[in-house]
Amino acid sequence: QVQLVESGGGLVQAGGSLRLSCAASGRTLSNYAVGWFRQAPGKERELVAVINRSGSGRTAYADSVKGRFTISRDNAKNTVYLQMNSLKPEDTAVYYCNAPNWPRGQGTQVTVSE
Repeated sequence: QVQLVESGGGLVQAGGSLRLSCAASGRTLSNYAVGWFRQAPGKERELVAVINRSGSGRTAYADSVKGRFTISRDNAKNTVYLQMNSLKPEDTAVYYCNAPNWPRGQGTQVTVSE
């Protein structure tokens, strides 16, 4: 079964850190560019980070997370990560990963308290 499963979300205080995981099955994720998105209630979906398919290693970030979030991939584990540091209350959202022609995962909730 081809799927992406996000995990690692939770409740954290402002200034804290979380690492999200996007585990793939049914297909080799390293052949695809992968993006982490987030959506907060009443807000539009935002692309926060993207990593090119393996080989180029290029990454890009939204201005709102630049310098605080890091996207990476572990091809042996068929997984992409999002390391989130210095979290702010405005980072609160459902985070999910996506790649071209992959079904969207269920997402993982991140809540940052004051």
